[in-house]
Order: sequence, then structure tokens, then C-alpha cells
Amino acid sequence: MTLHLVTHDLSLSHVGPYGHPERPDRVTAVIDGIRGSGVEVAEMEAPPVDRQLLEEVHDRSYIEHIHSFCISGGGALDADTYAVPASWDAAVRAAGAGPAAVDRLRKQKGSAFVAMRPPGHHAERHTAMGFCLFNNIAVTAAYLRLRNEKVAIVDWDVHHGNGTQHTFYDDPDVLYLSIHEFPFYPGTGWVDESGDRAGRGTNINVPLPNGTSASSYLASFARIVLPIIEQFDPDWILVSSGFDAHRLDPLGGLMLESGHYGLMARALAGAVGSNRMISFLEGGYDLSALGTAAALTVRGALGLVTDAIPGDWSWPTEVEGSAAKTVEMAVESARRFWRVD
Repeated sequence: MTLHLVTHDLSLSHVGPYGHPERPDRVTAVIDGIRGSGVEVAEMEAPPVDRQLLEEVHDRSYIEHIHSFCISGGGALDADTYAVPASWDAAVRAAGAGPAAVDRLRKQKGSAFVAMRPPGHHAERHTAMGFCLFNNIAVTAAYLRLRNEKVAIVDWDVHHGNGTQHTFYDDPDVLYLSIHEFPFYPGTGWVDESGDRAGRGTNINVPLPNGTSASSYLASFARIVLPIIEQFDPDWILVSSGFDAHRLDPLGGLMLESGHYGLMARALAGAVGSNRMISFLEGGYDLSALGTAAALTVRGALGLVTDAIPGDWSWPTEVEGSAAKTVEMAVESARRFWRVD
């Protein structure tokens, strides 16, 4: 089995202010981790996104604004989000990487990981925010929806993916499941945000308080995310694979270890098949955690057992401490639409 790594050196040219946590070294750490993961890696360059496809997710006026902002020298788009002249080329290739991965997996066996920046899941239809310019994973989901395929998006970044949620909030054929720290940036992602109109029930949020243990996180994932994925029965699973729920991350407050990403990736790949699963780099700001977590994510996506993913491992079942209340609220909300124990 092959891991198809989609990346481009232009990701390294999107360089922000000194000390900004969303920096080029993040992509380098992820790529180095994947190359050293022990799996067969086939690398491919991310192409620029098709402009019409990008307009499925973002307003034309917003796209033109980002282009003109970049070529005129860039600067701060908000308190957190920046652009420089090279950011335009980096962003259009970050948005084009996912569709290219889809095309590759239709022809060749394996799984895919998109190691590109700027990240994407906070980008709204007409707004850049949270370090994100274009919503890369939403563009890929739109590409699949235009081909009448059902898509499940699993977002395990420590921050809620507000942009992805809003893009598909009324679409019954795109399931968005987010497990994230709450209350936290960007302020969205409560249990009652469950979709609208035909999309009611296809937006599921699992908010966890700061300090939630790894065992409580994994129990929540197994109790809510996995059974809903099985019932939805998607053609593809796309993962907003931020690694900032790692216990070492300087911005997050959750307690995952690197191996836990491999466990979750293996479970998701088991639900849909490795050949229909693509992971996208989102957040994650500790370089050592990025490398090891990415390596174990791709091993898990390919169904490989490692020392960090023992063969006799079983999912925790108890949610403890302050997480128990919010998880029960998430379960009750999800039960209106899904069979969740």
C-alpha cells in the first residue's frame, strides 16, 4: 500500500511575521515524518486549483480580493491571518491539492495526505480567518459532490472548523463531524449546530473542555463519530488533520499522544477503505508532535500496526471529569438523527 503525499515547495514561500506559529517549518516537519514513517511514499506536486471549482466554495469577489491583496504586497488580513506576495500561489495550490489526490486515488491504490499550507478549515465563503485563506478541504468535498458522491468530513483539529461547517450546513450529502476544544477559538461548534433544511443532522459537533484526557477524547470519538460515519455510509472520508489536540501543542489544551491519531485514522480507513480517505494538514504547532503524529496517521490510514497502535488495543468507553457533561449533551443532540448509544 502506498501513501500518496501531495505537496509543493510554494507552501514554504508563505512566510508570516516573525514568531507566527503558522510557519513553513510545519510542512517540513510533516513531510519528514511521513518520509520516515516506514511506508511506501509516492510524492506528487499540488497543481493550482481550477478557478470554477474554487468559486463553488468562495465568492468570486473574495477570490479576487485575496489575489489583489497578495500581489500588492500583502499584510495582515486580521489579527491572526496574514498574506505575502507568494501566498497567492501557495493558496491556490493548497486548494488544488485535494482534487489532485482524488484523481490519483481513483487510479492507484493507497491513501493520501495533503501537506500544504496555508491551512483551510476556518476560511469562510467571503472571509479569511484563523491563518486560512481558502478552505482546502471544502474545495475537495465540492469536487466530489459535483460528481454525486457522498462525503464525510472528520475534523479533529483542536479548533472548530467554522468555515467547513458553514459551507455544507444545508447539504444532506456532506456529513461534517468535528471533535474540538470548547469554549475556544473561533467560538463556534456547540452541540446545537446540527445543520439546516435538508442538511439537518449532517453537522455534528463534539465539544470538549480544556484538559480533556486522551481516554475521554477517544471514548467520545468511538461513541459518536464512528457510529455516525457507519450509518452515513460515505463514498469518501476527508480528514481535517490538525495535530494541535496533541498534549505538546502550545496553542491547544487537549491531551492526545501521536499514536492516537494513528488509531483514529485506522478506524476511519476501516469504515471507507484507505483508497477513499484523504487527510489534510490543518493546525499543529509543535514540530516534534507534527512529525510523529503525521507518521502514525499515515500508518493508521494504511491499516498498519505499530508499537503505538498495538493489535490488542481497544477503545476506551468512559468519558471522565468535566468532559462527561458536554459529551452527553452531544450524544443527546446526535440521537435526534442517528443511532448513538
